[in-house]
Amino acid sequence: MSYYLHAENFPDRASVYVRQNGQLYKINQVSGRVNNSVSRPSRLFSKGFSVELCVNRENDNGRTDHFIFTYTKKGNLRYSAKSLFSLVLSYIADNINHVDSLVDFPEQIAEKLFYAADARQKFTEPRTGLCALQKFTDAYGSLVLQTLCLKNGYLVISEKLEEIKSFRDLTCLDLSFCKLGDEHELLEHITNKTLSSLTRLLLKDNCLSDVGLRKMTAPVRVMKRGLENLSVLDLSCNPGITNSGLGYLLSFKKLNYLDLSRTGLQDINVAVCRIQTQIGLAHSEVPLKEFDHNSCKTEGWAEQTILQWKHTMQEAIQPEKTLKSRAAAQCFYGKRARTEEPLEFLVEESEPSENLQFYKPRAEMLSFPLLTGKSEVSEELQNKKSGVAEHKEQNFKSKQLSFSMADWDLLNSY
Repeated sequence: MSYYLHAENFPDRASVYVRQNGQLYKINQVSGRVNNSVSRPSRLFSKGFSVELCVNRENDNGRTDHFIFTYTKKGNLRYSAKSLFSLVLSYIADNINHVDSLVDFPEQIAEKLFYAADARQKFTEPRTGLCALQKFTDAYGSLVLQTLCLKNGYLVISEKLEEIKSFRDLTCLDLSFCKLGDEHELLEHITNKTLSSLTRLLLKDNCLSDVGLRKMTAPVRVMKRGLENLSVLDLSCNPGITNSGLGYLLSFKKLNYLDLSRTGLQDINVAVCRIQTQIGLAHSEVPLKEFDHNSCKTEGWAEQTILQWKHTMQEAIQPEKTLKSRAAAQCFYGKRARTEEPLEFLVEESEPSENLQFYKPRAEMLSFPLLTGKSEVSEELQNKKSGVAEHKEQNFKSKQLSFSMADWDLLNSY
């Protein structure tokens, strides 16, 4: 470490000042004594004086990060050496690409190592970022990322598709408003065995049709793997889904919540009846909180990494603001731009707004027959009670008959 001082017009080149215990003293170079009579010290340097701290990174041999520099309350500079753990952690984070595997590595240390590598932007490098991220996902799975929200993130999906596919053991995935379509590679990855732990899948407004449902449910229907643990499924705002596509949903045996609002169902009454009878879900008249997209958030070690990807994509589309400023300037000078937002608003209002959300009723409600009345249920309960009472009396009589004379004498003695 070296210091470079740039000074101009020093007031006194023969004087030396020393700061000690918060006080400034002037040393006489001739006698070498300290002059304590300086009560109001003069300015050490002129107003144009500047100090620059320069670190020579070519000759430091990588030791510039081995010390921590702090200032005491009295203004003195103090340095302390970093711990050996911090030095090793920094070294491994800088060379995470050369690590073979992190399997059976302690989770507490791996979390710190992940944050250290993320701070050095090792996961955003174009060549080695994917390899570094896979080493953590292969070893720790859901700890790296448990829930992933990519709502309206089609740009992030197109740029970071391989990184997104590396996340394993996800329990919640939100792909709403991404316009993926039936042939997208990510939909094929969702049915992979590595995402069998997925319990919540939100595919609102993704241009899906019956063909996409057939492909998405094929592994579950044929090989009994893939989305077999799916509990919440949102397929709303996909006009390509019709009544013929409802048969593919029968493969989800653990499905508890389903949203088919604003789809291409022709006969809604028939669809509701089919879902109630074949899938076992009841129609909800009010919106369900399970389909509230605000509750889905990205959680895990890679949360900041996902936010950094989104921030990079937002910066890439910043030139659109200049187009808006041009449109504002045209309105100012009398040229009116086309208004497309009101038209989109009218189109949304013209679409049917019927709520087609379904849920699985409680087990207590399913234990009773739905077509029997209160009188029939009460009669059945009374018959059951009378039958139980008769059974108890018969058991008691049989026990009485099985007692011997010695047993009766013992009972009568109490």
